[in-house]
Amino acid sequence: MKLLAATIAVALPVLLSSCGSPETPKAAVAETPRVLVEDAWVRATVGTKDTTMTAAFMALTNPGNADIKLISATSPVAGMVQLHEMAMKDGKMVMQEKAGGVTVPATSHAHLSPGGDHIMLMGLKKALRPSDEVPLRLTFSDNTTHDLTVPVKAFTEEEEHYHPTPTPK
Repeated sequence: MKLLAATIAVALPVLLSSCGSPETPKAAVAETPRVLVEDAWVRATVGTKDTTMTAAFMALTNPGNADIKLISATSPVAGMVQLHEMAMKDGKMVMQEKAGGVTVPATSHAHLSPGGDHIMLMGLKKALRPSDEVPLRLTFSDNTTHDLTVPVKAFTEEEEHYHPTPTPK
């Protein structure tokens, strides 16, 4: 019994001193809001005319008070990945690389969608089938990255929307 009392006498001050610690718990430290990524998917290439390229689509939401840009994307399934946009050029809608990235406005969202901004995966190493999954890393201007595993889905919209317009020589 004397041993128990001695142990409590030594341990009690140590335990009580940790209760009043002036340090802020890590869970209470405010973190900078990150862009949220939802509903990501990649267009299947099986059955298309050109199985060497496809596009990824998703919704990006920025809960913060400053604009953030999606500045790049990478994937091990593609030789090259670029951010693309659809733009009017010489009276014609064309697909081109989006200079400066995709802005996700503060307290708002941006959609990467068929016929609009999207992530182009080119030089695919294999054809993509519905139910396959594609690893994709997104890099943002606030120095954050998102590593995603994106499902591949069948898509039947006009194929030419997602293939680069040949550059005249």
